[in-house]
Amino acid sequence: MASRDLALATRATKDAALEAMALALEARADKILAANGDDVRRAKEAGTEAPMIDRLRLTPARVDGMAGGLRGLARLPDPVGEVVRGSTLANGLELRQVRVPFGVVGMIYEGRPNVTVDAAGICLKSGNAVLLRGSSSAVTSNAALVAILRDALSDAGLPSDVVQLVPADSRETVKELMRARGLVDVLVPRGGAGLISSVVEESTVPVIETGVGNCHVYVDAAADVDMALAIVLNAKTDRTGVCNAAESLLVHAGVADEFLPKAVHALQEAGVTIHGDAAFAAYDGVVPVTDDDHGREFLSLDISAAVVPDLDAALEHIRRYSTGHSEAIVSGDQAAVRRFVAEVDAAAILVNASTRFTDGGEFGFGAEIGISTQKLHARGPMGLTEMTSTKYVVTGNGHTR
Repeated sequence: MASRDLALATRATKDAALEAMALALEARADKILAANGDDVRRAKEAGTEAPMIDRLRLTPARVDGMAGGLRGLARLPDPVGEVVRGSTLANGLELRQVRVPFGVVGMIYEGRPNVTVDAAGICLKSGNAVLLRGSSSAVTSNAALVAILRDALSDAGLPSDVVQLVPADSRETVKELMRARGLVDVLVPRGGAGLISSVVEESTVPVIETGVGNCHVYVDAAADVDMALAIVLNAKTDRTGVCNAAESLLVHAGVADEFLPKAVHALQEAGVTIHGDAAFAAYDGVVPVTDDDHGREFLSLDISAAVVPDLDAALEHIRRYSTGHSEAIVSGDQAAVRRFVAEVDAAAILVNASTRFTDGGEFGFGAEIGISTQKLHARGPMGLTEMTSTKYVVTGNGHTR
């Protein structure tokens, strides 16, 4: 029922609710941070690795960022009701394809309590009710956030049930969500490879697959070495526990002698462990690479690295190990760039830019609900438009067939 009410809400009503949600987060930031502190403490006691704790931790700046994300969504156009295309047919019928909400969206995700707010805001603006099933590691943070958001929705005149939290105390709640076909219109899993594959393989509800990110940076023979070094460092070290961080480095043999000493030194200075082939392993501190390393999403200060003889070898390596998320080339050779763009199969191809730019906010979409690596419905950062479907409206004047 709440989803039907929301589907009819005007843009003004939804935008006012987003502003109310943003204000509530700011006003109750102390409560949010205290709840998150409990989650972080439990994670540390359980021996959780530092990158995962970073994904879990909220700070005053991150709370402000969540509130800012909601306000950013309010400034964006409402996709609901947009006419995608329209025409008058030869028989006089008027045909329009119009954007509509999915209805009820289920989110299954790990860590990162900011996803709770991003998903709630995106679903609200796109006219969808949302069922949020976060991980047990963030249970206290998510409970506090959803309670605050629901109060704000009620104060803004919308049903609080358009945002609901699914208990995270049992694996059974995930299974129930995956089997709720007819009640839930679409599921979006967001997390590690195990979570995503489990939801894709076991769900009877349609799934929009968001993928893990074994993202490559390929340094071509015609690369500007200083540019390449800056891109590799940013892509690997800016934030390690995110899906658009670089996990694999490929270097053309023609530039290896110049690039490798600088890259190895800079990466190691930044605390990165290089899992390298024979060319990289000639340097102190480099760990011999394994086949598993080439295919890993490390989510840590680790990177696999190899020297390739030519562009063909780089393309073949990426085809073998890529997860289809984001792949980057650094090159001044436009022919090489054109081949890379045409032949690499990924949601985003970056030319002379860091993989860290594959992000809904960076693309101007506002907050994102995830990065889709599938090829049906949506691919890449999923913002407001990607959280809608369409229906055809056919208007006649007594037409019969």
